[in-house]
Amino acid sequence: MASNSRVSILDYFNIVFEGENGKIESNCKACGTRIQAKRTVTSNFVTHLKRKHQAMYNEFLRKKDVKREAYSSGAVQSYTPVSGASRTASQSGAGTTKFDRSDPRQSLISETIAKMIVRDLQPVQIVENEGFRELLKLLEPRYVPEPSHYIQQQLLPAYSYQVQLATKLALSGVETCSITLDLCTSNAVSVNNSSGYLGVTCHFITPDWHIKSTLLSCIPLQNYRDTQRMLTEFDEICHVHDISGKVFRIVADPSPCENRSTFRLPGFYLHGNGIVEDEEEDSSDEENGAGEGKNAVSGAEEQNSLNQCLGRCRIDCFAHSLSQCIREGICSSSQISTTLTKAACFYNYVVATVTSEKLSKVFGPGTVGNGQHPSALDRDWNTQLKKMRQMLESLDFLEDIVDRNDLALNSVEKATLQELVEILEPFEEATDMVQGDKHVSISLALPSVLGLRKHLAEVMTHQCAGLVTGLTHALDQKLAAILEDPLYVTATTLDPQFKLSWSSDRDWHKQVLLEEMGKHTQPVSPPEPSSDAQPSPSKRSRLFSFIKERPSTQAKSMEQELAAYLHEEPTEEDPLQYWKRKSIDFPLLSVVAKKVFTVPATTTAVERIFCLVGKTLRPEHCRLLPKNLDTLIYLKANYSILWS
Repeated sequence: MASNSRVSILDYFNIVFEGENGKIESNCKACGTRIQAKRTVTSNFVTHLKRKHQAMYNEFLRKKDVKREAYSSGAVQSYTPVSGASRTASQSGAGTTKFDRSDPRQSLISETIAKMIVRDLQPVQIVENEGFRELLKLLEPRYVPEPSHYIQQQLLPAYSYQVQLATKLALSGVETCSITLDLCTSNAVSVNNSSGYLGVTCHFITPDWHIKSTLLSCIPLQNYRDTQRMLTEFDEICHVHDISGKVFRIVADPSPCENRSTFRLPGFYLHGNGIVEDEEEDSSDEENGAGEGKNAVSGAEEQNSLNQCLGRCRIDCFAHSLSQCIREGICSSSQISTTLTKAACFYNYVVATVTSEKLSKVFGPGTVGNGQHPSALDRDWNTQLKKMRQMLESLDFLEDIVDRNDLALNSVEKATLQELVEILEPFEEATDMVQGDKHVSISLALPSVLGLRKHLAEVMTHQCAGLVTGLTHALDQKLAAILEDPLYVTATTLDPQFKLSWSSDRDWHKQVLLEEMGKHTQPVSPPEPSSDAQPSPSKRSRLFSFIKERPSTQAKSMEQELAAYLHEEPTEEDPLQYWKRKSIDFPLLSVVAKKVFTVPATTTAVERIFCLVGKTLRPEHCRLLPKNLDTLIYLKANYSILWS
């Protein structure tokens, strides 16, 4: 009998001796009777309870499931695979009492299956697969498998409705929010080149100053170039969730999700055991440039259309703009591509031939080696840069254990890679900052641009001058406008770790701040004096009449609040916690802070799900594409609302 079928019976006995071949001697906890048996055969224990302690035996039966109760009849034996007629009998479920649909355990198992489908983005039809049903029958013979149409048409829509109700309830208590529009047009989820999915994500701050993000809807699009249709769907979503008048900013980008994902270093395409990982996703820089050129006109038209329809509420995603900056800067320096390609060949050869034990000394514990495939984490440029930095730090050690002199890097190539790592390190830090699951506010965007500018102006280079020039040009072209944008100036100043410490013209930026904040606040009038009759002063108040009366508190103007706020020293305190604590001292500033800190600078959870869909559901596997993929994405993004 399997060990997990013996555990409960041994709970009624104390094991006092365990010998060879699994022999054990135990005393009954009830009467102290010594019983000898083997761990593989527990019938002696069951028989003793049945004959001597009927109440304990009945308790034992209640705790066991139906399958284990069959073993307690006295014919208990070690588990052996069934075959032929025996297997047919066991699979038929003969002798078992099936759960009723209202049974809590039936509902729990069905819910767990639904959770699995959502978390793994599996087709609902998986519940009809023979192997899946055999597994369920083995684990719980009493469970009645639900048909796929029940899960797809009833169970998942019911969960979606619960999420929608919870979201509407949460949004009813907020005064403002920001929206992210994410577009997925990967070939893996598109029937044609213009179809895809639109994700509408809402970001808001709760009354107790906690940031929340929730996917409001995931909509299948027949034509993502139909901007008017997209906006109509967006307006309907806002209406359903009662936030039409609450939206502060809309972070939108017309570029497809597949172009918004991080990229790989040129030539640094990781291999494993001679096989290219995701070869169909890799394309040369020239091919990428050609694709961008073909879509330049349509992309500009979509950009203008979105700007016209969304107006001043729309802003670009900082994470996307940063990624495009780095991509263009690196690709503009063709002289480093050859060196990167050779470094990648050396790295791939090391990973494919060196044991994991030796690799862990260079790349840390858990590094794959000796022909194993590289990790999926190695597919992003910033992760590749970390690997290259580790490789350069231990290059002498690696060259000693590698028998390929033709792959060794010469002094010029080593110097080029060292400069490359140094130049890209701040860009790597900025990318890491905006890639995680944590909500990143746009208050970090302006200081990041200033920091990258300063770094490029001061870095010394001999081999990678073209890279510095390319990155500087891309930064000025795509992100320089942030430095003069009143929204970013306001967000950065209201971040207590920055305030105006970054400003080169504090007076001008103060004026920008006051003008911008004045758009988002209403003047607060001082409280009207009460018309009720004032009580006559008591004897105690006459006793202390010599003490000067405290002047009544008057509302501060925006200028006064800003001056008092800037007079305080910057602090590393979390911005939301700071404004939760200071909302009484600075009521006007806190209103603006509660708006600007809803605007995300980073990618959203639904965009990461879109990228996951694009990597896992390839065009050749379209027949496995879930028909209700939009519902699965919606539930996966809001998983914590239902199953936290």
